[in-house]
Amino acid sequence: MLTEREFTEAAERFLDMVYRIALNWFKNPADAEDAAQNVMLRLWRTDTDFESPDHLRHWLARVAVNECKRLSLHPWRSRTVPLEGVGEPAFADEERRELYEAVMALAGKYRVPMYLYYYEGYAVNEVGEILGLKPSTVQTRLARGREKLKQMLTEE
Repeated sequence: MLTEREFTEAAERFLDMVYRIALNWFKNPADAEDAAQNVMLRLWRTDTDFESPDHLRHWLARVAVNECKRLSLHPWRSRTVPLEGVGEPAFADEERRELYEAVMALAGKYRVPMYLYYYEGYAVNEVGEILGLKPSTVQTRLARGREKLKQMLTEE
């Protein structure tokens, strides 16, 4: 079990990542906040001994995805709010912003793996573990997502 100091350090370091994963999943700040809070509660209550900060980061990402899946099953989950400026990263140029918005417009089965791979920096194997998918499935979804992005961006 984490000490209060260890938990505080972990929360300060990884809460933004957990929130961004949830926001990417739900596209709704209120639901993303609920999911992030539940993930942090799970961290507080866990008795897992984390080997390294990377192990903790991976564990939190996996728990975040599982929590998003769990919350998605609720019947009240039919409401959504547009992501206009909420929790989005700041971009140095307009091209990167347009690319990010195009990624966020993809269907969830492509958007979430692409977000974890390109924006959070997870390897294909790690994305597969987090989402409960085989690495080959992740590679396929990344390839199809890139193809859909290419189609979307060339149409504009």
